[in-house]
Amino acid sequence: MTADFWTWYAQARRQASEQQVPIGELDWLLVEWAGVDRLRLRLQVGDLPSGIDLERLDQLWQRRLVDRVPVQYLAGVVGWRNFRLQVSPGVLIPRPETELIVDLAWELTATNALLRRGVWADLGTGSGAIALALAEAMPEATIWAVDRSTAALEIAHLNAMHTGLDHRIHLAQGNWFEPLADLAGHLAGMVSNPPYIPSAEVPALQPEVADHEPHGALDGGPDGLDCLRHLVKTAPAYLRPGGVWLVEVMAGQAPAVMELLWAKGSYQEITAHRDLAGIDRFVSARYQPLRRPLSVEIAPTA
Repeated sequence: MTADFWTWYAQARRQASEQQVPIGELDWLLVEWAGVDRLRLRLQVGDLPSGIDLERLDQLWQRRLVDRVPVQYLAGVVGWRNFRLQVSPGVLIPRPETELIVDLAWELTATNALLRRGVWADLGTGSGAIALALAEAMPEATIWAVDRSTAALEIAHLNAMHTGLDHRIHLAQGNWFEPLADLAGHLAGMVSNPPYIPSAEVPALQPEVADHEPHGALDGGPDGLDCLRHLVKTAPAYLRPGGVWLVEVMAGQAPAVMELLWAKGSYQEITAHRDLAGIDRFVSARYQPLRRPLSVEIAPTA
């Protein structure tokens, strides 16, 4: 068995190179799905976990190479911040750049302890990643995780259970703020990674994304701004004065989103925040009833 595995492993590495799939994905699949020790893979020596189904393993790997199925879906898990989250084709795979949105929520509440103890909503929660990270970062806050997808909420529930944060997370099914009618005017903050890719660009995305991730979590309408417009328009009815409005956007969208916030006339401190690659990845604002912001600015993310 051991000799057969290493023969297969060498062949799989060659296939990855030929298909321009990162070899690291093969190792990650073996660690997560088959339980192979990472050091043993590097050294290519030692005993393997008993019971590895090499035929099944090869079937999974061919799905990655031929069908371009994301390796996270094949393994059923993804590492995000300090979490090991379950994922399925019913939810968007959490991206590393999205991790910064939780740090921004923390920074935006640095001078207001009341906001950190308030009620927050993660709208379009998907796997529950942002909601869970908010619950961990703000242990005194109440977190609502909202999604219209039953499949997504099932995954979010499993992740809340597995991380031990299920007592901190309230799940609600519905479209954006609709399930939170009883919280109108009381939210300390809302965070969202909404669909923001223009409809015409979705089919041209990498096949791993276009063919396998849920289009409902990707397609933001003709210009990519449909959901963002809705959040700008509806949030004032739910945020408390001084409450945080914080979203992820597509590269190049920040100016348009900032203009939407300014035109609404209910937001101040409208700011774009760069990710670690220097891209304006997030936009934040504070709700201030019937006031017009004096300025907008772009702030780098540390």
